[in-house]
Amino acid sequence: MNCQICGAELPSDALFCGECGSSTSATPQSRQRTDARPTDTTVIQPIRPRQTTGIVSISLDAPTAPTEPAAEAPAGTEPAVSEPRSAVSGISFVLQFSTGETFDVSGSGLIGRRPLPAANERFDHLVQITDAGRSVSKTHLEFGQHDGELWVCDRASGNGTVLRRADGTVTLCEAGRRYLAGRGTRVEIGEQFFVVA
Repeated sequence: MNCQICGAELPSDALFCGECGSSTSATPQSRQRTDARPTDTTVIQPIRPRQTTGIVSISLDAPTAPTEPAAEAPAGTEPAVSEPRSAVSGISFVLQFSTGETFDVSGSGLIGRRPLPAANERFDHLVQITDAGRSVSKTHLEFGQHDGELWVCDRASGNGTVLRRADGTVTLCEAGRRYLAGRGTRVEIGEQFFVVA
């Protein structure tokens, strides 16, 4: 059986496509269209698995500077300065969180109170938020890049994800679908948010 939206091969008992998140019980009307999703989303090729580079921790109660574990330098050389950025090449985005911290990210990642990838998933960033109000889910949001733009995908969070774009449009994200979040977009996750810069 193949997904009617993206064409991915699926097990015969699948309820949803693991690639694009579409329901396998699409209506005949949606099967006639090439893409049954809203016009502001597109089918994006899945990201190839990559190694996770570390966890960035953000505290909403007591802000601290984020750090990643530093690699040991070979004898006779100066150690490299550890910065909260990915070693992945590509376009870099700055995520400015409601707590005041900013993080340079490129590639893919998860954001949440305790983000954990599935067994077959690999991400460049795991951004952990300490949220005393618990409005942010453990694994709330996934992000990545497509054609030089950042996209976000709600991972079936309890309080949802809302995009407030620079042009004034507001989009409530449907779980499992990827939405482009251009620079200047405010991404609200529960009671917290970050701005893409």
